[in-house]
Amino acid sequence: MSNDAYLTLTGWVGSEVELKKLEGGSTVASFRIGSTPRSFDKGQNTWVDRPTTWFTVDCWRSLAQNVAESINRGDPVVVYGRLKTSEWTENGEPRSRTLIEAFAVGHDLSRGTTSFRKQLPQGFGAQSSPFDDLPVEANPFSAEEAA
Repeated sequence: MSNDAYLTLTGWVGSEVELKKLEGGSTVASFRIGSTPRSFDKGQNTWVDRPTTWFTVDCWRSLAQNVAESINRGDPVVVYGRLKTSEWTENGEPRSRTLIEAFAVGHDLSRGTTSFRKQLPQGFGAQSSPFDDLPVEANPFSAEEAA
Protein backbone atom coordinates (compact mmCIF):
# COMPACT_ATOMS: atom_id res chain seq x y z
CA MET A 1 0.00 0.00 0.00
CA SER A 2 1.26 3.42 -0.91
CA ASN A 3 1.84 6.20 1.59
CA ASP A 4 0.70 8.85 -0.89
CA ALA A 5 -1.88 11.40 0.27
CA TYR A 6 -4.99 11.16 -1.94
CA LEU A 7 -7.71 13.78 -1.91
CA THR A 8 -10.91 14.87 -3.58
CA LEU A 9 -11.31 18.60 -3.98
CA THR A 10 -14.14 20.80 -5.21
CA GLY A 11 -13.65 24.37 -6.33
CA TRP A 12 -13.53 26.80 -9.21
CA VAL A 13 -10.94 26.88 -12.00
CA GLY A 14 -9.01 30.11 -11.50
CA SER A 15 -6.74 30.09 -14.56
CA GLU A 16 -6.71 29.07 -18.17
CA VAL A 17 -5.63 25.46 -18.75
CA GLU A 18 -2.04 25.40 -20.00
CA LEU A 19 -1.28 22.39 -22.23
CA LYS A 20 2.39 21.45 -22.81
CA LYS A 21 4.13 18.73 -24.80
CA LEU A 22 7.27 17.63 -22.94
CA GLU A 23 10.49 16.09 -24.21
CA GLY A 24 9.85 12.39 -24.60
CA GLY A 25 6.30 12.96 -25.86
CA SER A 26 4.34 13.22 -22.61
CA THR A 27 1.53 15.77 -22.44
CA VAL A 28 0.68 17.73 -19.29
CA ALA A 29 -2.13 20.20 -18.64
CA SER A 30 -1.92 22.53 -15.64
CA PHE A 31 -4.46 24.83 -14.07
CA ARG A 32 -5.20 26.53 -10.75
CA ILE A 33 -8.21 25.70 -8.60
CA GLY A 34 -9.52 27.76 -5.73
CA SER A 35 -11.54 26.18 -2.95
CA THR A 36 -13.43 28.50 -0.60
CA PRO A 37 -14.97 26.85 2.46
CA ARG A 38 -18.09 28.40 3.96
CA SER A 39 -19.33 28.33 7.52
CA PHE A 40 -22.47 29.54 9.20
CA ASP A 41 -21.93 32.53 11.51
CA LYS A 42 -24.63 32.25 14.19
CA GLY A 43 -23.94 35.80 15.42
CA GLN A 44 -24.61 37.29 11.98
CA ASN A 45 -27.14 34.57 11.07
CA THR A 46 -25.54 34.19 7.63
CA TRP A 47 -23.08 32.09 5.67
CA VAL A 48 -19.54 33.49 5.60
CA ASP A 49 -16.72 32.68 3.16
CA ARG A 50 -13.49 31.59 4.77
CA PRO A 51 -10.11 32.18 3.07
CA THR A 52 -9.68 30.58 -0.35
CA THR A 53 -7.00 27.91 -0.70
CA TRP A 54 -5.34 27.73 -4.12
CA PHE A 55 -3.85 24.60 -5.67
CA THR A 56 -1.99 23.87 -8.89
CA VAL A 57 -3.37 20.78 -10.65
CA ASP A 58 -1.31 18.76 -13.14
CA CYS A 59 -3.01 16.28 -15.49
CA TRP A 60 -1.05 13.85 -17.67
CA ARG A 61 -1.49 12.05 -21.01
CA SER A 62 -5.08 11.59 -22.23
CA LEU A 63 -6.50 13.33 -19.13
CA ALA A 64 -4.37 16.37 -20.03
CA GLN A 65 -5.82 16.54 -23.54
CA ASN A 66 -9.39 16.04 -22.36
CA VAL A 67 -9.04 18.67 -19.61
CA ALA A 68 -7.59 21.17 -22.11
CA GLU A 69 -10.60 20.63 -24.40
CA SER A 70 -13.26 20.58 -21.66
CA ILE A 71 -12.35 22.79 -18.70
CA ASN A 72 -12.34 26.60 -18.73
CA ARG A 73 -11.54 29.36 -16.28
CA GLY A 74 -14.51 29.88 -13.96
CA ASP A 75 -15.82 26.30 -14.25
CA PRO A 76 -16.83 24.48 -11.05
CA VAL A 77 -14.87 21.21 -10.91
CA VAL A 78 -14.20 18.12 -8.83
CA VAL A 79 -10.58 16.91 -8.82
CA TYR A 80 -9.36 13.55 -7.51
CA GLY A 81 -5.63 13.02 -7.20
CA ARG A 82 -2.64 12.86 -4.92
CA LEU A 83 -0.51 15.50 -3.30
CA LYS A 84 2.93 15.68 -4.86
CA THR A 85 5.99 17.82 -4.23
CA SER A 86 7.77 19.12 -7.32
CA GLU A 87 11.42 20.05 -6.76
CA TRP A 88 13.83 21.90 -9.06
CA THR A 89 16.80 24.28 -9.01
CA GLU A 90 16.43 27.89 -10.16
CA ASN A 91 19.41 30.26 -10.26
CA GLY A 92 21.35 27.77 -8.14
CA GLU A 93 18.68 27.76 -5.43
CA PRO A 94 16.56 24.71 -4.59
CA ARG A 95 12.84 25.30 -5.10
CA SER A 96 9.75 23.22 -4.41
CA ARG A 97 5.98 23.43 -4.53
CA THR A 98 3.15 21.15 -3.57
CA LEU A 99 0.63 20.35 -6.29
CA ILE A 100 -2.12 17.89 -7.07
CA GLU A 101 -1.40 15.19 -9.64
CA ALA A 102 -4.93 14.54 -10.91
CA PHE A 103 -6.28 11.13 -11.83
CA ALA A 104 -9.79 12.41 -12.57
CA VAL A 105 -11.27 15.86 -13.27
CA GLY A 106 -14.89 16.66 -13.98
CA HIS A 107 -17.45 19.40 -13.81
CA ASP A 108 -19.23 19.77 -10.45
CA LEU A 109 -22.79 18.87 -11.46
CA SER A 110 -24.21 20.36 -8.26
CA ARG A 111 -23.39 23.73 -9.86
CA GLY A 112 -24.67 23.22 -13.42
CA THR A 113 -24.96 20.84 -16.35
CA THR A 114 -22.52 19.53 -18.90
CA SER A 115 -22.46 17.12 -21.82
CA PHE A 116 -20.03 14.26 -22.35
CA ARG A 117 -18.34 12.99 -25.51
CA LYS A 118 -16.35 9.75 -25.43
CA GLN A 119 -12.72 10.01 -26.44
CA LEU A 120 -11.71 6.86 -28.33
CA PRO A 121 -8.12 5.67 -27.99
CA GLN A 122 -6.19 5.74 -31.25
CA GLY A 123 -6.37 2.44 -33.09
CA PHE A 124 -9.48 1.20 -31.29
CA GLY A 125 -12.96 0.68 -32.68
CA ALA A 126 -16.10 2.21 -31.25
CA GLN A 127 -16.66 1.64 -27.56
CA SER A 128 -20.10 0.88 -26.26
CA SER A 129 -21.90 1.42 -23.01
CA PRO A 130 -24.75 -0.67 -21.58
CA PHE A 131 -26.80 2.54 -21.71
CA ASP A 132 -26.25 3.23 -25.43
CA ASP A 133 -29.52 1.53 -26.45
CA LEU A 134 -31.70 3.40 -23.95
CA PRO A 135 -34.00 6.02 -25.46
CA VAL A 136 -32.96 9.57 -24.66
CA GLU A 137 -36.26 10.34 -22.98
CA ALA A 138 -36.02 7.31 -20.65
CA ASN A 139 -36.61 8.40 -17.06
CA PRO A 140 -36.16 5.84 -14.25
CA PHE A 141 -38.25 7.98 -11.86
CA SER A 142 -42.00 8.29 -11.56
CA ALA A 143 -43.59 11.69 -12.20
CA GLU A 144 -43.84 12.28 -8.43
CA GLU A 145 -40.15 11.43 -7.84
CA ALA A 146 -38.98 13.60 -10.74
CA ALA A 147 -40.89 16.65 -9.47
